[in-house]
This record gives sequence, structure tokens and C-alpha cells, in this order.
Amino acid sequence: MAQRVQSVQEFLQDSFVPLVAALCSEEAERLTRKNNLGFCELVKPFCRLTSEVHMRDPNNQLHIIKNLKIAVNNIITQPPQPGAIRKLLNDVVTVSQPAEGLVANVITAGDYDLNISDRSVKASVPWYSSWKDTLMGLNTSTFYSATTPWFEAYRESFLQSMPASDHEFLNHYVACMLVVSSSEPEPVEQFLKLSQEQHRIQHSNEYCYPKWFIPNTLKYYVLLHDVSAGEEQRADSIYEEMKQRYGTQGCYLLKINSRGSNRGADEQIPDPWSQYLQKSNIQIQESCEDGPYTVISNKNTDHFIPLDELGNDSKDGLSNNFKTHPLQLDHTSDSGCFDGTDYLKSNASLHESKKLNTGIPHGMCLTLTDHDRIRQFIQEFTFRGLLPHIEKTIRQLNDQLISRKGLSRSLFSATKKWFSGGKVPEKSINELKSTSGLLYPLEAPELQIRKMADLCFLVQHYELAYSCYHTAKKDFLNDQAMLYAAGALEMAAVSAFLQPGAPRPYPAHYMDTAIQTYRDICKNMMLAERCVLLSAEILKSQSKYSEAAALLIRLTTEQSAWMGMDSDLRSALLLEQAAHCFINMKSPMVRKFAFHMILAGHRYSKAGQKKHALRCYCQAMQVYKGKGWSLAEDHINFTIGRQSFTLRQLENAVSAFRHILINDSKQTASQQGAFLREYLYVYRNVSQLSSDEPLPQLPLPYINSSATRVFFGHDRRPAEGEKQAATHISLDQEYDSEYSQQWKELEEQVVAVANKSVALSNFQPTQYCLNKYSDNSRFPLGVVEEPITVEVAFRNPLKVPLLLTDLSLLWKFQPKDFSLNSNGETKELITCGKDVIGAEVISEFLINSEETKMARLKLFPHQTGELHILGVVYNLGTIQGTTVLDGMDSSVGLQAGKYIPNGTSVRGRQDLEIQGPRLNNTKEEKTSIKYGPDRRLDPIITEEMPLLEVFFINFPTGLLCGEIRKTYVEFMNVSKCPLTRLKVVSKRPECFTFGGSSTILTPLSPSTSEHCSAYKTVLKHSTSVCSLMSSASSVDFGAGIGNQTEVIDVPLPDSVLLPGASVQLPMWIRGPDEEGVHEIHFLFYYESIKKHSKMCHRVLRHTAVICTSRSLTVRATAYRSNALENEKGEGDNMLVFVDVENINTSEAGVKEFHIVQVSSNSKNWKLQESINLSEDKDIKLANREKGKLCLKAVRCKDLLGMHLTFWNNFSTIKYRFHFEGLKLSFLFSDNYTFADIIFGNEQIISSTSPCADFFFRSLSSEFKRPQTQHIMHTSQGTAQQSLDNAVRLIQKCSEVDLNIIVLWKAYVIEDNKQLILEGQHHVVLHTVGKEAFSFPQKQGFKKILGNSDWEDLEQESPEMVLFNFFRPESSSVPARPSPDHLSNLIKTSLHYPETYNHSFHQKSLCVVPVILLLSNCSQADVDVIIDLRHKTTSPETLEIHGSFTWLGQTQYKLQLKSLEVSSLQLKACFVHTGVYNLGTPRVFAKLSDQVTLFETSQQNSMPALIIINSI
Repeated sequence: MAQRVQSVQEFLQDSFVPLVAALCSEEAERLTRKNNLGFCELVKPFCRLTSEVHMRDPNNQLHIIKNLKIAVNNIITQPPQPGAIRKLLNDVVTVSQPAEGLVANVITAGDYDLNISDRSVKASVPWYSSWKDTLMGLNTSTFYSATTPWFEAYRESFLQSMPASDHEFLNHYVACMLVVSSSEPEPVEQFLKLSQEQHRIQHSNEYCYPKWFIPNTLKYYVLLHDVSAGEEQRADSIYEEMKQRYGTQGCYLLKINSRGSNRGADEQIPDPWSQYLQKSNIQIQESCEDGPYTVISNKNTDHFIPLDELGNDSKDGLSNNFKTHPLQLDHTSDSGCFDGTDYLKSNASLHESKKLNTGIPHGMCLTLTDHDRIRQFIQEFTFRGLLPHIEKTIRQLNDQLISRKGLSRSLFSATKKWFSGGKVPEKSINELKSTSGLLYPLEAPELQIRKMADLCFLVQHYELAYSCYHTAKKDFLNDQAMLYAAGALEMAAVSAFLQPGAPRPYPAHYMDTAIQTYRDICKNMMLAERCVLLSAEILKSQSKYSEAAALLIRLTTEQSAWMGMDSDLRSALLLEQAAHCFINMKSPMVRKFAFHMILAGHRYSKAGQKKHALRCYCQAMQVYKGKGWSLAEDHINFTIGRQSFTLRQLENAVSAFRHILINDSKQTASQQGAFLREYLYVYRNVSQLSSDEPLPQLPLPYINSSATRVFFGHDRRPAEGEKQAATHISLDQEYDSEYSQQWKELEEQVVAVANKSVALSNFQPTQYCLNKYSDNSRFPLGVVEEPITVEVAFRNPLKVPLLLTDLSLLWKFQPKDFSLNSNGETKELITCGKDVIGAEVISEFLINSEETKMARLKLFPHQTGELHILGVVYNLGTIQGTTVLDGMDSSVGLQAGKYIPNGTSVRGRQDLEIQGPRLNNTKEEKTSIKYGPDRRLDPIITEEMPLLEVFFINFPTGLLCGEIRKTYVEFMNVSKCPLTRLKVVSKRPECFTFGGSSTILTPLSPSTSEHCSAYKTVLKHSTSVCSLMSSASSVDFGAGIGNQTEVIDVPLPDSVLLPGASVQLPMWIRGPDEEGVHEIHFLFYYESIKKHSKMCHRVLRHTAVICTSRSLTVRATAYRSNALENEKGEGDNMLVFVDVENINTSEAGVKEFHIVQVSSNSKNWKLQESINLSEDKDIKLANREKGKLCLKAVRCKDLLGMHLTFWNNFSTIKYRFHFEGLKLSFLFSDNYTFADIIFGNEQIISSTSPCADFFFRSLSSEFKRPQTQHIMHTSQGTAQQSLDNAVRLIQKCSEVDLNIIVLWKAYVIEDNKQLILEGQHHVVLHTVGKEAFSFPQKQGFKKILGNSDWEDLEQESPEMVLFNFFRPESSSVPARPSPDHLSNLIKTSLHYPETYNHSFHQKSLCVVPVILLLSNCSQADVDVIIDLRHKTTSPETLEIHGSFTWLGQTQYKLQLKSLEVSSLQLKACFVHTGVYNLGTPRVFAKLSDQVTLFETSQQNSMPALIIINSI
């Protein structure tokens, strides 16, 4: 807002000052030109009086005039033309710019600190992110006023340039100075000529301009004397003659040029003229675009500003290819490019004139004494000439008005009467007729009153002036002379405000009426604008900012031209002042300020004031920035970009357009397309000017740096027919933290095995794909000649497509030698070169509107060293047309030549800067914000390594549970290095095998016409159902003691795979026992023959997905046989009951299952035969059918001696071993006995691959399950340990080490063809009498069987519990064995005749011999007590065997060795016939070294019934 040093009263006084004309002779003009000044310019700095002046009013009252200023101008006989006024005002505003380096003007308004100066261009544009920080030094102040010197200069020039009018006399000349040099031959005659010339100009009809106040104009004669020329006596004599002719008050001798021009410039004389020269040029123009006019002076045009070419508006030539905005600039150029030459050309003359005026010194021949003489001259002229003349004129006018009106003696005294009476209501301005063309004669009393009022106003007699203006206003309104009335109202309002003491309030409605009259009736916008300028200053001085803003805005709504002049400059200035009014209110209206600054900037731009337009938009941006008004921000930034480019502020232009593009714009697609093309055009101009500098940063498209992924290695090969490549790792896979941890564990496991089961403390998993979730704290490893793929996430925020061309990675490389004997030798840094790093270039990459698209860019390292990926480089452009490509396949953007660019593209770069994870380990890191490194873009390139590719041939995707399928795996070394130590590790080793050492190649999967088994089979030669024996070692199948069954060696020929070689190996797959979808992870591990310093091994991942469906479920239970010997005289034996159920739902097309063989596997037991086999030996199970098998198992003979030997020596080692559920026999031998019971025509040799492989894998997984018992601490007492060992041995008696393998075939109908599938199920029997299942988990089994079947199963086997896969922290051995365990410690058997005949008539007592067999089932010495006495606890027992008794010894004590069988000869005595139960003996047993007895329970024994008959 315009803030002046002077007050509003002083501004109003200086706006209307007495005008004095000046006529100079040529010689006088020559004297002043020695100082590069005209006469008017010479006296201008001294035209303000420094002392008070006194004069008397018509009532003879003394009136004091303070700070009076006069204006001395050359006589110009033509009024200023509109073109000249327009150009000069435009130039004045253009020249007046905020000074650089000054303290910024800041307005603090609420939460806003608004920088109102040229520095706001730097403080509020979008690229200056924290403009508030620059204002912190001024932020503590409560209020700062903002200066607008361009508005002050405009206002002053506008008021001075107003042409004289007939309806007022303020701009009429009051006096005229006639200036003659003393060096002229006849100065008096020259005075006479000048006097005649002035008279001719004023009174002849030849000249209508300038206007003169009264006919008898005051003439003041000035004799100009050059002191440096001498001849002072002549000058004095001429002056004396002048005083005699014109009087002492009508002439003056002015001596100047006291210093010769040839003197040195060592004395510094102040130059008070420079500040006035620009302002005074409007008064002395020679010509304009509307035609020449005459200046009554000689050769004064050399220092004027030329006013030609004012009709050519400045246009910036920017293509208008976006939708019309309400504030849209009126650009007419269709060239589509910027061109600021017109603007620069239009201001060339102004800049040249400015340089001319600022470069030429003024007053070189004047001394300070001369300055005082000039100042004294003005005072003498005012005191003795001008003011007496004005005082005399006021008296004359007052007398004339009194005589003509017939009023009282003085108009001054009569005014009170006029205003004391009742007031006549004034007519509304709308009721008055348009009589603006009415003209009064010069002698009209109304004009005389106005003339008197103007004279009083010029000499600061505001009270008398107000009275006269008020009187004239009434007369003019009565005559409906609206132009005259408006002028009187305007000056009456100003006079009322300027009256000392403020006797009456400022009549603002006078000004409103005057403005409306000037604008609407008189159509004179210059006068209306003057009213607005004056009234606005008065209102602002009274803090009526709202009224002032409304007044200023009201005039800007006028869009028509006034006097042929465009109104844009005026509207811009007034809108800016209105904006400042809003910000200076008591409650600042910041948004209104910003809005009107935008309007002002728009009008400035239309007026060609580019710098001011840019400044307004930048100041408004301070309010709109960051408030969510995106459309407003876009418009402001767009305009800032255009104006900056026009002003050749190219960096600012690029930044402004960049800000439009990087925000989430809400503009339409066409508008955004226009913004993008503007940015590209501006950017291209900037890049052309700075072609030697590095590539700048591009704002589009967005790059999500944290989502950048880096992949090391080749792309996965596609599937070829039945050949499927290993899935490994690819960028198409999503990151899964759980899977990642599983792969890490697998790799750590295989690395530990490869390093001889030594876990590496510094183990780091191999990382092929790095992303934001991976551990990026260490430098990743790449391999020479293997590609590095960087996936960059681009996002297009615009609604128009972006076309990136020649897209590639930006990198730098530091060569280093990492071989073991090089010690990391470093070479010079390389930033380019295809022989070092080959870079893939994507020729075209299209990103559709608002699309996020990944670009995969590759680098091919050819040397070892350190690689640093810096960013991406590309050409940014768009395609022809601005339509959005909806539904377009984003991948087609990679096809070269697919799209036609619009011709505008720029090359730049974007850096990939990835912030590492926040550190949160130490206390310092937790209390501060620190981030760790992220080195995914800084790989180390190591020397060449082998590279393995794995292909799976005919790998099944669907299997039945337990189904065996044979497939082949091909291993290929595609590198130039041989690989060795190939291993595979998996969490599911029970699902696959490569076969044991005895593997025999067999055909592939079964075909439709014949049965080609995946097993090793032989034809059955006998019809017996007895088992066929074979043996195998678990070591042969990788399941020996201490082996990691998850880590499997791949049987490569010679254990090496040479470069380029490949080998195919068979692999058998077994369907998991659980129905559903299963993922089997294979991790292949291999090494190079040559040791490397950076990379020791490599891995290859594969995930196989197998969907299994239901097949069979197997349940088995083992019971001890009551017979101590079988028919063949063999010892201990058991009965094994196997239940098989078909639970297939026929979804897989399975017709029926055939049980072809049941095999056993154990170190101690073997299946001997099938009992009670039906005549139909083929066991078929249709859907939901069940089958039950009864099999006899016997103990293996060859192991008995070894067991006895071991247990005889057990007393010496029994405290050294504590078994955690491991089978006892595993401690001595890994040899297993296989027994096959065949139900078909072929025997499957179960001890060979793949049957034995899958058995041992499932067995090893069974052993891994945590058991319920732990090793006892050695700190416990010996007695307690002894008791615990005893309990364990008793429990051991009920345990059985027998594994059942059920082999089956399934007949499947598929595509009208019958296929034969094969499979096997395993059941591990642990405990005698407890049912075991082929399915390991209760919940999975329940899902297969169904709820009803499962409830039945739970009732049948209540002791079945879930496996606990988490070992409890502590467990103890039970203090007492369970009854089931006790019943199996000693096995008893009674041998007696089933029927015994006796003649009770002959002999009353019947004695029957009975043999009691005792068998020690444990593997330790047992003390046994047999008690034959009857227990009489229950009436049933009395009833059953109360009538017989045992004869002889009733209690026996004996000791049984390990597995010993002993017999006792007993006698039973009967007294009469009947059926008797001989099973009454009670057996007590204890271990030989224990004192506690445990009674064996006989509830599981069969009743020993004997029949006594009488003969």
C-alpha cells in the first residue's frame, strides 16, 4: 500500500499547487544548458518555500500559508495526448521497481507473515520452500507497512499530467516568468518580445492551450546573469533599468554559473535535480503518437523521452493451448513459443533515456551559493509577486460577486447565513439530466465563485474555499451542469477534510456522487480516477480501509477505455492498493488480499508490466501455498512461469512449471497437457543455454525410491513342453517374510552341513532380490557377466500419458581385483564405458495417465569392482494429442516406434536416493532420529562363479495322498566354471528322493496300456502267504546316525558338473499324507572348484506346488500273543491288526484301490504271515469300503543274542545312557529287516528305492518329533535315578519297534483311459495295544474321516493324543508305571488239559497237573513271586473257584533272566465235576536290583477254563 513520508494533508496540498508558466529567450536557455538543465528544471528542486507566508483574506483577516509549493512549467500550446499520457504513466510504473537489498516490508496478519517487496519473488515462489524462515528476523514485529513506490510515482505523474479543463481552474496558470539573459544585446527589447508572445498565446484565438487563470496574468521579469562570464556591472545596470520599468516587485536578477565549466570536479556539489527529471518529462514532451505539438521553447527536446510506438502492446507470445481461465492472459500468438523481444523493444527507449539521465551530471557550473540564489529567487517571486497577485485577485472576485449577487459586504461573512437556514433536498444523481455539455461563459457568476474557490484552495484557505465550493455546487446542480457540479463536490470534500481543526466530518458522499457523475454522466474517467485517488487516501488516513477498498475496486470494474486509453494499468494499480487495504484492516483479510493481488497481477500482465505482474502473483502465492487450493496454486504457478520466462528468468520459470507438475493436480487432462508442454518448452530453452552443465533433475514421473528392487542374475527361462525350470527368484514374485525366513533357515542348514556341521557365526544368506524389506545393510554381491536388474517404480500423477525415451541407468564404477592374491587393488573411477558396464536402454516407455508402472533396467558388468547405481536418465516427452489412453496395455510402451512423440522432449535425470531403516537399538538411537545405510544400489562385482539351472521333467501337480510318482530332474551348468558339492535341502524330505546307492533305472510313470511300476519288483514264485525277507541299512538312504536327512547329496557323476554340461537324474515324488495344496521348497546348494574371497557358494531355489487328494487311511494295532511259542517253536510273537479304509471321494476319478503288499520294517520284529486269509487273495477297496488284516509278527532271531549280551552288561552302562525316545536298537546298529507279505502277483522289494527311501525319510521325521521325556539331571540322588530307570525298563516292555508299510495300487479312469497309480502308507507302532495311524495329526485325520467317524475313533482309542511339536521345559519320569506297562513285564501261560475225566466214586479228590510258563518280557533280570492263594474279595471269585484248590507249595520265588522263559509244575485239586477257571495265580515281579514290587495285572489274559467230568 502507498505509504508516504508526508502526511495525507501534505499530499493533497501538493496535488494542487499554483502553476507558473515560463518563457525563456534562447540565450537564457543556453546559460542553463551549461548545467544540462532547462530553466524550469533548474528551479524545480527549489520550488517549495521553507518559511511561512502571510496574506489577508477578503475580510482582511490574516491567513498563514505553510509549506507552500509552486510549479514552474514551460508553456506547451497543445494539451497532452492520450497516447503520450499512457506511455509516460506506463514508463513511470515500469521504471519504479522495488529496490534490491532493502529491508523487506513485512505484514504480519494472523498466521501469515507476508513479504511485500521485490524479495517476495524469492520468498514466495514455489521453489523457495521455507519462505517463513527468511522473515524470522522481522517476525516479532506486530505491524509493518508496505511501500509501493510505483503507485506513488504513477499517482504523482497522473495528477501532474491532467490537462486543464474549463470547469475548474486548478490547472490554470496564475503567473508567467519571462527570462532573458544579461548577455543579450538588448535585454529590454527581448523582454518586450516575450511579453507580447505571452499575450498572443493567452488572448488570441490561435491557441486554446494552456489555460490562464485571469485575463490579466502576472508577468515576472527575470534577468539571468552568467557569473563566470563577468560583466556584472552591465547586468546590474540592466536590472536597475528593469526596476524602473517594471517595479521592484515585478523583476529579479538571478546570478548563476559561479563555477566555470573548465574547472576540476574535485568539489562535490549535491545534485538535487536527478530525482525530478523523470517526473518532469511529462510536462515537456515534444511529440506523441497522435501527432506533434509545439513547445514554446528552444531545443528542449533532446532530453525528453520519445513517446512513439506506444500503440504496440507488449505480448509475450506464449502459446495459448489451455482452456480459458477467468484470469487468462490475452495472448494472441499461436506460434507455440515464448518471444519476449516485443516487450524488450517497447522499453528500449525508456532504458536508454534512464541511462542518459542517470549518466549525465547536472549543475556542474553551480555552486552552493548559486543554489541559495535560486532558492532566494523563488521566495522573492512568491512573496512579492505571486501571493500579492493572488490576494488582489481574490478581493476583486469577492467584490464582483457581492455586487452581482446583491449580497452583503463579504461573501465570507454571508456564508453562515446560507448554511444556517433550512436545507433544500438535493436531487439524486439519477434524477438529473445529462447536461455535462453545458458551458458557462467566463464572466458567469458561477464560474467566478468556482475561480475564487480554486484560488483560496491553492493558498490553503480551505474554510473560504469550502464555502465557495458549496455555493457553486448548489448553483451547478440547479442548472443541472453536472460536470461543474461534480468538480465542486470533489473539491468541497477535499476542502472539508483539509480544514484545520476538522470542524466538520469528511463528506465521503460528496466524493461518491462526484465519481458517479464523472464516470456515468460525463464519461470522464480521468476525473473519476482523480476522485478515487484522493478519496482513497483520505479514507485510509481515517483507517476506513474497507470503504477505501470498495472505492478502489469500484473503479476497476469499468472495462471501457477512457480517452482512448486502456484501463488495465489503472485497474492493476487500484486493485493492488485495494489488496493492501484488506491486509491493513484491524482484522486482516488475508485471502481477500491474495485474491485481489491475483487480479492486480492479471491486469498488470495485460498492461505489459511483467515484473509487477510477477511480483503480485508471488505475493499472493504466500497465502495460497500449502492450503489445499490446488487449482489456485496451479494458476498462480503457471502465470509465474510464463512471466518469468518472458523476463528471461528461466530458472524461476522452470521451477514454477515444475511445481505444477509435481503436485497432485485436479486439473483436466487437456489443461495438464498444456502445463506439461509449457514446461517442456521452457525446460528445453534452459537446457540449450546451459548445455555444458550436468543433466538437471526432472520432476516427472514420480519415482518411489524405497520401492526400488534389485535382482542379481538371469531371468527365469520359460517352460518348454514338459520341461519346467526352477522357480528360483524373480521380480515377478511378491516378497513374503515367512518364506524369506524359511529359505534363510534352509540355506543356513545346508551351509552348516557343507562345513561339516559347524554353524558359521558370520553366516549371511544369499540375497538375489533386494527390496525395502530385505537386509540392505551390507554390500550385495554381483557376478561378472551376469546381469543386474533394477526395477524402478514410476508413477505418472498427471491425466495425460508420459513417454520416456532412451531410458537407462546412471552409474559409476570403481574397478577392483578381488582375487585371493590381489589384496583388493583399486583402479581409477569410471563413469561411462560399455567395455566396463553394459547398460540396457529402453527406447520407449509409455506411462499412462495416473498409472504406476515398473521399469526394469539392466546392467551387465564386465569387470570386478564396486558399482554404484546413481539414478535414471531419460528423455521426457508426451505423445501427440492429449487424450487419455484408457485401457491401453502398459507393456506395449516398450515397443520401439509404437508412439509418435509430439516433438517436444527434454533430457534429464532423476537420482535414486533410498533412505535406510531407522535405527532403534541403542539409547542414543532411540532418543534421536538416525537412519542406517541402504546399500542395495551399491553392489560389489566379484569374479566369475558357476551358475546352475535346474529343470523338472513331467513333474506332477496333482497326486493322491501317499502316491509315488517318478520324474526326472535335469541339472545344467550354464557358466564357464565347473561346479561341485551339489546338495539339496528341504523341510519336506519325506516327499521326494533321488534314490539310494542301489537305485535301478525304471520306466517313467504308468502308461495306459501296461503297468510299468516305479518300484523294483520281482515275480512271485510261490502261493504261500509267508513273508519274504530282505535287509537294508539306513545309512544307504541318508538316515544314519547323526545324518541331516533334510540335506541330501545330489548324485552327480564324478560329483562335478562341467561348464556347459547337463545331466538327468531320476527323482521320485510321494504325495503328502494330508489332503490339500502343499508347497515343497527345494534349495540347491553348489560351490565352485576354485575358492573365492567374496562368494563361497551359490544357491538355487525352487518351490513345487502339489495338490493332494484323499486315498487311504491305515490304522494298526499290535498285541502280544498268548502263546509263548508258535508252531515252528519260535519264541516271542505278536499279532498285528491292520485296518485300511478307502476315503477317496472319487474326485480324482479313482475307481478302486488294491492292497498289493504289506511290508514290515524293524530291527527286532518282522511280519511272518497273514492269518485267516480269505479265498480271494486280491484285496479290493471301493469307495468308503474298509478292510481288516490280521498279521503275525515274530522277533528276529539273529538279534536275540546281541540283545542278551547287551543286557547282561547293562549294569555297567545303564547310568551312562538316557534315551529321549530314540529306539534302543538305533544305538548299536542301522541295519533293518524288511519282510514283505504279498497279496498280488509281484513282489515289491521294499528294501530298495524308492520304497525304503520314503520309509526312512518318514521314520526320521518321526524321530524328530519331541518326546515327552527329558534327560534327568545328574544332580539327582542315586536312589531316585535307580527308581526312574526301573520305571523306564518296565515301560520298555510294552514298547515295540515295528513299522508297517502298506503298498497299494489305484485304478484311475481319465479321458476314457485307465491308469494305474502306485503308493504306500506308513504306520509306526510304538506301544503294544495302542492304535497307530498313518496320518500324523489329529486335526488333519478328523478332517479326512469326518466328525462322526472321528467320534467313534476317539471312543475306541481314548489314549490317542496330539503330537506335541514343542518340547516342554521340564518333564519327569512317572513315579509308578501304568497298569498296561505292568501287564507286559511278565507274560504268563497255563498249560493243562481242556477236559479231564475222573471217577469221583473211586476217589473223591481229583488232582490235575498244570504247568505255569513265565516269560520275562523285559531286557533285565526280574525277581518273580507267584502266589497261589485265592483272593476272597468278591463273591464272583468264590463262586467260580471256591470248590478247587492248589496242592503243594502255595508261593514260589524265582529269578528270570532277560527274555528267559521258565516253567512251574503245579497241581490243582477238585472235589466234584464242573467248569473251573485255573487263572487264579497272582504274579508279582520286580527288577533284581529294586526293592519295590509291582504286581502284574492279568486282566488282559484269556480265562483258563477246564472241564472236570465224572466217569
